[in-house]
Amino acid sequence: MKFIISIFILIFICTYSCSNSERIECVSVADFTKFISDTGYQTDAEKYGWSIVQEDVIKFRTEEGADWKLPNAKDSSFINYPVTQVSFNDALAYCNWSKTRLPSYEEYWKLAADDKRLININATEIMPVAEANFVGNVWDLTSTENHKNEIRLAGGSYLCQPKTCNGSNPNRSLFVDKETGNIHIGFSVVR
Repeated sequence: MKFIISIFILIFICTYSCSNSERIECVSVADFTKFISDTGYQTDAEKYGWSIVQEDVIKFRTEEGADWKLPNAKDSSFINYPVTQVSFNDALAYCNWSKTRLPSYEEYWKLAADDKRLININATEIMPVAEANFVGNVWDLTSTENHKNEIRLAGGSYLCQPKTCNGSNPNRSLFVDKETGNIHIGFSVVR
């Protein structure tokens, strides 16, 4: 009898885990707009009245008025592009509203192969190279923290080239504090 019960439990676990296919999805400006509209949430960048704008990997500045609607403080975000100028705090608020979660750093790379997001500059899908090549998109916040309570970024930035940021290398480490937004930092969620 114990053997039969064990078999049923094993079948149930296998069936559940096989049908429970999680996927990673980029949060777009359209998605974030719906969140803001439904909740009235104010992002960290909106509270501060400024955020970080970068022209390239090295040159950056704080810019008044930069937020998720105006990532460079001048031009509107494209509705189908990844939302940027959002902090870890903002991402958690979105996850709470959408009943999703941020992936861990390791989980991000495992789920990345099925990602169909658009690359900002070329408006084409990310092409997988080895595990995935995210250079050309935006850094994604993850749930992984270091000993300083900083958040590990995954993916890669449209500002990067393989020689500078090496975003497609899952072994490199890049961290940001929980309140920082940036023109090339966004987030993806696990559904």
